[in-house]
Amino acid sequence: MLLVRSFAKSCLSLIHPKILWIGLAPFFMVSLFWGMMLWLIWEPGLEWMRYLFEHAWLTQWLASALSATGWDEMRAALAPLLLVAACIPLIAISLLVAIGLMTVPSVVKHVSRRVPFSQMHQSHGGSFWGSCGWALSSSLWALLVLIVTVPLWILPPLVAFIPPLIWGWLTMRLMSYDALALHASEEERLALLSEHRWMLWFMGIVCGLLGAMPTFAWITSAISLIFFPFVSIFALWIYSFVFVFSALWFSHYLLEALRVYRQTHPVVVETS
Repeated sequence: MLLVRSFAKSCLSLIHPKILWIGLAPFFMVSLFWGMMLWLIWEPGLEWMRYLFEHAWLTQWLASALSATGWDEMRAALAPLLLVAACIPLIAISLLVAIGLMTVPSVVKHVSRRVPFSQMHQSHGGSFWGSCGWALSSSLWALLVLIVTVPLWILPPLVAFIPPLIWGWLTMRLMSYDALALHASEEERLALLSEHRWMLWFMGIVCGLLGAMPTFAWITSAISLIFFPFVSIFALWIYSFVFVFSALWFSHYLLEALRVYRQTHPVVVETS
């Protein structure tokens, strides 16, 4: 089965020294950027979160409940918790986009050197700027859906389903475009995305669930602020590791799907 074979090959490829190395650049870049951003916005962000916690209708009931139960001291810990929770989607999306732009092309080239992909025709149906536009539009849509669905996250059943679905959709969109940009034409890419839509979404959800592990570490670090910088770096590294694995999995899967597709839809190579 293509899904299982591509998963197994991705696990083996993940320990290759070249793959480990090319995943470090976006990790360091995003870590440096968000380290500076958090240093600049931390105090103003806390003040804004405290104000929001006291006056926003979504959280005002929680503040009143804590006061009524005598847990006023918990309110001091909730401001950094809410700030970190607000930053997590932005940090994760920025790292996913950075890996999509910087790492996935190298991953695809690494995978395409392996048999049976080494002789595949490269149609160059995508481009760097096309990838940037695709990543920007997909990220904006994902952020919009995240913001709209936040009120539903207070319901225990929905919080377990909504975020993985959104992350799965975004991972599928970004990784699929970049994995096929070099080899597939635009027509082939659209055909494969339509044919394998649900399987690709499933792969994205699995990768999203794997990427959810750093969220728990971040929430813990928001409560124990002393360890916040160290846990944040570790969480970003986990995100990076998962996203590189996602790039490998989508590359193995889609290149094999493209190879099978071309057996019944031969590519026409124009010669001048």
